[in-house]
Amino acid sequence: MRHGKKVNHLGRKAAHRKAMLANMACSLIEHKRINTTVAKAKALKQFVEPLITKSKAENNQSVEKGTHNRRIVFKSLRDKYAVTTLFGEVSSKVGDRPGGYTRIIKLGNRLGDNADMALIELVDFNEVYNAGKPKEKKKSRRGRSKKAVAPVAETKSDDSEE
Repeated sequence: MRHGKKVNHLGRKAAHRKAMLANMACSLIEHKRINTTVAKAKALKQFVEPLITKSKAENNQSVEKGTHNRRIVFKSLRDKYAVTTLFGEVSSKVGDRPGGYTRIIKLGNRLGDNADMALIELVDFNEVYNAGKPKEKKKSRRGRSKKAVAPVAETKSDDSEE
């Protein structure tokens, strides 16, 4: 049984897997999208999303926190140019996004070995995919927009005063 074992080993030893994910994450940050297998894309998504969260500006309000987060990310990525790009260009684009920084698009099967292929990309850097959709208003967890929630609360308070 494999209770509580969430790591996909990808047919590799731990050191090889960590190095491969670090290299793929650096390539994703540098090129903003990469082609790979579906299994590797899913593993990469779990690897890179916490690093992007650490790079967001709200986590780096003081110099000490910013330096600490850079060191944590550098420990995983092992590439100072990728860390610089992540904390500069990428974090400024994803600053308002609460999560879900990557998108996996399945492409079909590879000709040689029939492996499932996918494109993994950073969501905010694809202008073609987001061009037709207007920016949606933020919604609460119950499905209503925040503007709709505020007047309802005011009308209830007006009714209770009468």
